[in-house]
Amino acid sequence: MGHGVEEGMQEILTSFANMLFFKWQAKPVVAATALVFASTATSGASEYFRPNSTGIKLQNGYERVYIQPFGNHGMRVRASILRDPTGRELSAFLDSPLEGPGGNSGLNHDIEVPFLGSAAIRNGNLVASIDTGVLSFFRVEPNGSRSLLTKEYTDTKAFAPRYYTQDFRASSFQSQFDFASDPDEQFFGAGQQACCIDNTVNKKGQVVDLINYNSHVTLPVYMSNKGYLHYFNMPSQGRLEFGTYRTRHVSDEATVVDYYITTASPGDYDSLQQQFTAVTGRQPTPPDFILGYQQSKLRYFNETQVLDIAQMFHDTQVNVSMIVIDFFAWKFQGDWSFNPEFWPDPAGMAAKVKALTGAELMVSLWPSMEDLSVNYLPTQEQGLLATTRDGTGISDSFAGVYTRLIDSTNPAAREFLWKRLNESYYSKGIQNFWIDQADGKFGGTLGEAFENNGQPIINIPYPRAASQYFIGTQEAAGKMYPWFHQQAINEGFANLTGEDLKTECEHMSLTRSTFVGGQRFCSYLWSGDTESRFDVLLQQITAGVSVAASGISSWTLDIGGFDGLNVDTDEGRELFVRWLSMGVFLPYMRVHGSRSCNLPPPNTTQSNANPCPNEPWSYGEANFIIIKKYIALRYQLRPYVKELFKMLQQTGKTIMRPLYYDFSVSDPTVAKGTGANDPTIVHQFMMGPRLLIAPVGELGAKTKEVYLPILSDEQKGQGFTWTHWWTEKDFGAGGRTVSVAAPLDEIPVFYLGSKNDILNGEV
Repeated sequence: MGHGVEEGMQEILTSFANMLFFKWQAKPVVAATALVFASTATSGASEYFRPNSTGIKLQNGYERVYIQPFGNHGMRVRASILRDPTGRELSAFLDSPLEGPGGNSGLNHDIEVPFLGSAAIRNGNLVASIDTGVLSFFRVEPNGSRSLLTKEYTDTKAFAPRYYTQDFRASSFQSQFDFASDPDEQFFGAGQQACCIDNTVNKKGQVVDLINYNSHVTLPVYMSNKGYLHYFNMPSQGRLEFGTYRTRHVSDEATVVDYYITTASPGDYDSLQQQFTAVTGRQPTPPDFILGYQQSKLRYFNETQVLDIAQMFHDTQVNVSMIVIDFFAWKFQGDWSFNPEFWPDPAGMAAKVKALTGAELMVSLWPSMEDLSVNYLPTQEQGLLATTRDGTGISDSFAGVYTRLIDSTNPAAREFLWKRLNESYYSKGIQNFWIDQADGKFGGTLGEAFENNGQPIINIPYPRAASQYFIGTQEAAGKMYPWFHQQAINEGFANLTGEDLKTECEHMSLTRSTFVGGQRFCSYLWSGDTESRFDVLLQQITAGVSVAASGISSWTLDIGGFDGLNVDTDEGRELFVRWLSMGVFLPYMRVHGSRSCNLPPPNTTQSNANPCPNEPWSYGEANFIIIKKYIALRYQLRPYVKELFKMLQQTGKTIMRPLYYDFSVSDPTVAKGTGANDPTIVHQFMMGPRLLIAPVGELGAKTKEVYLPILSDEQKGQGFTWTHWWTEKDFGAGGRTVSVAAPLDEIPVFYLGSKNDILNGEV
């Protein structure tokens, strides 16, 4: 930058600072007189405004609000009543952030604002401004102007935007925070919506319940098409209400309201994700083997079955990277070990599977504990089980017994759990774990929105459990229970391998639920128990891209759906192949489900010993050829998938991408269709920046109408056009709907650039 230009820029900055800041009515602790300018490399900008203040404290009677710079272009806001936040509240934040300023600063501030006072603070391109006690957030544009992102919602007659209700038997409170939104504003993310009706990507107009249960993994984070991301760092139950004029976050129980906001140019969702994952953590790169084909069903119920299918994979020359041993491989719930009657040699089994196929094994663990388990008395006596307010600790039942829950929020319980997992599995070569049912105790141990798995209970009619954890109540902290269960496995991995696991993983755990920040563990999320239907196949796209927009890109599903597929019917077989073809292009390719068939029940008393197959050769000879073709394609794509995970780890860049990520700026049809949740738009997705996938969700379909978005100027500048994967036909720069053949063995896929580059891992 030339000297004269630099002087002129400094004058503009100083003028802007004098215009914008320091209107407060009481003297600040430290009063800066100008914005501080510094140049540094950040996402989307080569010039960065470093924070002009360490923070603001607003004292409004009994209420205290702290506003501090946090991460690049971000602010952290904490509000409490009667007392300051302790700084020790439950948090998913990294302190300090991976990138950007802030962190490890406690409640540090250099500006104090009284009741109805005014002040402002700037960090990068984000300005937080208090005007007579009301907080607003602005983005600073390249020309120095400000754009309002959102503000605390006010009206002539309205609730106070920061609203608290306290039960004085405790220091906690309920909170209700309101923020203004535009009627046509679009909101994305909010975690994974439940199966199987909700096909939305734009959440405007919805109420999102912040409660965990099977397939329902909602998260208190959302992005706006106006160019900001808003996250409530609170694991409490509650809800998000995306109303016409205001967005409301409700917490059932809190001791501090803790939220974060960051900004980027409208349409630059990758920068929002980079900034968000810099303060909540990034996914370590998974091991290469898990990027291949994963085989599972409900359920392989003895060692012989696992060895038999491994032999079949070997004999038919089908690649497989993982074989999964599902639930009730134990004798009693809470044993966290194999029942030796049916699994006599786990170490030998794992070694034979490895020798035959090269595949790893994964084993299921449930958090439920029955009193016949060898681990019940030790965990009960040491206080390692979650309890209930009625004192029984019983929260559910399954398979005819009442169960309690290991309290993984307790560090001692995590240590106990991992010790058993190591003794029973890890030390025997089974080193990947399926964290099933660990959704927390909203409904019960089973993670459903009801008790007792629907069984009639005639002995002791326990009501729904009022659960208590080491970290607090279900209402205050329950959404973080699965997060701590993931952490138990991660801590075990780290202790055994001596690695910090921040950037790469040797093994992985699979989880049915999580919380924000769960992406920094060596684990991946799947979408829970879904129904086997064509419309659900398509619904899963919207679930996947929504959780990806919430920072959780390490995601998969049950290929074929969990329940309702008959392997002996033509419809069931076609559905499976269609679902598998989509699975090729997900972050992980995982087959699982409870299948039905014409085989008689097995001669065993074991629970859920389903004889029906779910392997590639189970869906007819003609389909087996197609299935082998798709599995082979997945292995061809592994270099590309691996590179996407490297990018995810380095920058937080989402893998499974809704069309609005890449085309809402260049294509008005994408922007409008996303806002309306038009199936033409929201039932397609990108795998990374180069592949467009349009799954077929209709029985008997022979063709597919595919919308090809208008490419951006940058993409056009690289010479990109949409090219059909199977025929190599060039369809140009997009902006139209095309009809392509869609036989079972050719899922509609289009690519940008060179196919060879993609297969070689170029992104």
